[in-house]
Amino acid sequence: MRTGTISAALSALFLTPTVAQAAPPPAALAPMPYQSANLPSAGEVQAFYSAYHVAPIWFSGNAVKPAATELIQILQRSPLDGVANGAQYAAQAQAAVTQAATGSPAAVAFAEHTLSEALVVYAQAMNRPVQGMTYAYAYMKPTPPSAMKVLQIAAGSPSLDAYIQSIANPNAVYNSIRDAAWRQMQASGSAAADPRVLANLDRTRGMPAKGRFVMVNSANQMLYMYQDGVPVGSMKIVVGDNGEHLKNRPDTRTPLVTSMMFYVIHNPYWNSSDILTRLNIAPRYAAEGDRYFNSRGFKVMSDWTHNATVIPASEVDWKGVRAGKVSIRIRQDPGPDNFMGQLKFPFANPQDIYLHDTDPADRNLFSLAQRTRSNGCVRLENAEGLATWLLGHAPDKSITQAEYPDQLARGVPIYVTYVTAQPENGQLTFLKDVYGWDRAAGGTEVASGK
Repeated sequence: MRTGTISAALSALFLTPTVAQAAPPPAALAPMPYQSANLPSAGEVQAFYSAYHVAPIWFSGNAVKPAATELIQILQRSPLDGVANGAQYAAQAQAAVTQAATGSPAAVAFAEHTLSEALVVYAQAMNRPVQGMTYAYAYMKPTPPSAMKVLQIAAGSPSLDAYIQSIANPNAVYNSIRDAAWRQMQASGSAAADPRVLANLDRTRGMPAKGRFVMVNSANQMLYMYQDGVPVGSMKIVVGDNGEHLKNRPDTRTPLVTSMMFYVIHNPYWNSSDILTRLNIAPRYAAEGDRYFNSRGFKVMSDWTHNATVIPASEVDWKGVRAGKVSIRIRQDPGPDNFMGQLKFPFANPQDIYLHDTDPADRNLFSLAQRTRSNGCVRLENAEGLATWLLGHAPDKSITQAEYPDQLARGVPIYVTYVTAQPENGQLTFLKDVYGWDRAAGGTEVASGK
């Protein structure tokens, strides 16, 4: 069939009748067999082609575009991206493209719809929220796009290949894990994705490809500063305990959080948690009285608001505090012995997790191989270095005001996550699953020597 004939046939299949050329009654319409591959997005895709006057997305004349081959290859590995039936969709798309080479208008229409349905399924899978992640702001939470949006962009994109690649490769961290896992699957002949890989990819998919961001990895207790997908700095951190070290306390594992950082706080106060007040501070006060409070800079505050006032410690029912029947707020003044150190890095989250400097007495924690020793917040090995990177200049040490907010020129995203998968020289190894979250996802921990 000549190119002109194919194009005319495609136009007849894809264009919606205009008002001037009304559609004939349904009974008079010629049947269009094999128009849909019946993938989960079939109804949305059909609605798109019915609503918009678009040229074929995947065909140019009587030839399929190279982007179709690109999509099929991506679908073959897409079980790693969370598309469980991705290999099946790839086979369906390949069969449809092969059949379209015969020049049959119905076969071309079927291939067009099959490729579009597969692209929508894939794009929606790549833009789903992370399981267990707290999103501090609605705009940071991924939302699966509609078929209309995906196909409108595809139809108008100057490079369909580039658009598909932008969906398939969300960021450097994700790409490196996925690509290493795919190479290992091909080398071993395995068709099933390791659940640990799937869990790690889920936790890294939402990070950006461009700009600056901070990644806190509780799995290896490290913080990374990223610029345009490249780590430009790192430091050791101390994260929440997994129950191994802080005995008789509830689970304090550092949660998964996606948020924004807008300030660096100089000379922060430290506020004790209820569990610390009950188990540590109350018994010490009972034994030492005001001398203990004065030596640590502790004060009892009237409430948890910014306008709280100091109340005498002698007025507190310490027996009730030790029994867990009375809840009070203990605040520590800024100073060299403050548990927060000199700098605090807040970011919105319902768990009240933040990054902070470390007092001199606890610097030894950074020499530990496994640094899961905090009550949920994140201690920094080099708080001044992070502040300098965020602010663009060294923090002003002449500031003496308590809780002084030093605003960043522009907000910086922060991703508190848990990444055990480590690509090295094209191979994928796994860190110790200190929080057990890989096992919870269905994985089996394998000794990696790390």
